Amino acid sequence: MPSEARARKLAERVREIVAEALEMRVKDPRLGFVTVTDARVTADLREATVFYTVYGDDEARAATAAALESARGVLRSEVGRQTGIKHTPSLEFVLDAVPDTARHIDELLRDAAESDAHVHEQAAAAHYAGDPDPYRHREAEDGD
Repeated sequence: MPSEARARKLAERVREIVAEALEMRVKDPRLGFVTVTDARVTADLREATVFYTVYGDDEARAATAAALESARGVLRSEVGRQTGIKHTPSLEFVLDAVPDTARHIDELLRDAAESDAHVHEQAAAAHYAGDPDPYRHREAEDGD
């Protein structure tokens, strides 16, 4: 349990350091409008996965991925310098799919709402196939 808490704290620190370094130190023109969304560190503190999003199209994403790959050494050095831990974790950059997934879910919800509205319109204009009240009533039986 203590190692999990330590890994979470280090992951948060790695996220902050990488985001700041990308903003201030890395001057690669291929680097697009990138946002560091999360970081995760393994329990042994040897590897860190940094999740990021990029504003733009697939070309901007590919260029940013190449820029991050080339800046990996500088960013790892910065993480080591600012954290002061014995072994600096290796960095891996992963494009965060959360915005695309959220957009897809929004589209699905919009389609479901349109389908529900269409079904509601059809139900409002529908008529019963038989009598409106298909149940027998005692008053009708007594009168026969």
